[in-house]
Amino acid sequence: MDAISNLPSDISPHEGQFRDYHHYFACRVYYEDTDFSGIVYHANYLRFMERARSDMLHQLGMDQRAAFEADDGAYAVVDLQIKYIAPAKFQDNLLVVSHVSKLRKASVNIEQIIMRGDEKITSASVQAAFLTPAGRPRRQPEAWTKAFAAVIADEE
Repeated sequence: MDAISNLPSDISPHEGQFRDYHHYFACRVYYEDTDFSGIVYHANYLRFMERARSDMLHQLGMDQRAAFEADDGAYAVVDLQIKYIAPAKFQDNLLVVSHVSKLRKASVNIEQIIMRGDEKITSASVQAAFLTPAGRPRRQPEAWTKAFAAVIADEE
């Protein structure tokens, strides 16, 4: 294929958004996400949720790559509880809804649900710890804890 000229400059990756302390991230189920029966393979729900969490951190101004490259640390999932309620299928439009439920010095808890329209199909509770390059817990950067604190609802 020859080089393409006049490439559009206004196309960018999909981004989610915050509304009322919740982060919303839309995604579509592709053929590659499904198993032989046409439903989403169980591990792929974790992929959808990971993309939503990564986008949420990006929306909060957290540069995980820069922190990692500066040897400051990185997040690692240290606890995960997931409940599968109903299967997603090829070409379903899904919405991953995430919110910060608990903030500690070196970790954060994020609750996530995956919706298909008005139907909740998956829910999860994720604890991510901020770790040094050697794998030891470390305080999260102060700017990051402030960003998380700004999106925790008082009643949650």
